[in-house]
Amino acid sequence: MSPPSSDPTPSSSIPPPPSAAPPSTGNLFRDSVEAAKNVEKLPCARNSLLTGLAAGTGVAFIRGVSTAPIVAGHWFTFTFVAVAAISHQVCMRQMETERKQVMQIIESAPKRTLKKEDTDFK
Repeated sequence: MSPPSSDPTPSSSIPPPPSAAPPSTGNLFRDSVEAAKNVEKLPCARNSLLTGLAAGTGVAFIRGVSTAPIVAGHWFTFTFVAVAAISHQVCMRQMETERKQVMQIIESAPKRTLKKEDTDFK
């Protein structure tokens, strides 16, 4: 094992997050369809989409009371995309921070080794 570096958060030693996304085939349309089919397996995706949906619905309802339905639809779309994207970024940042903390705890824990037992009994 290499000695610990002076950098408290070495980004190169932190493994990437597990990816449940299907492998890329190079075809943008096919990759997009496969990713949409497996969106529930991606980390943070479900909560981000539900948060965006709830926020978009709330804003669209409020705007729909005072404006035309098409304008309320535009507000829904913008709010949904913005809130879902921000929510996803916040969730991914929290996961990365937690991953760094776990790696730091693992590196700072004392190394345990087995001691060889002396089998000579004289």
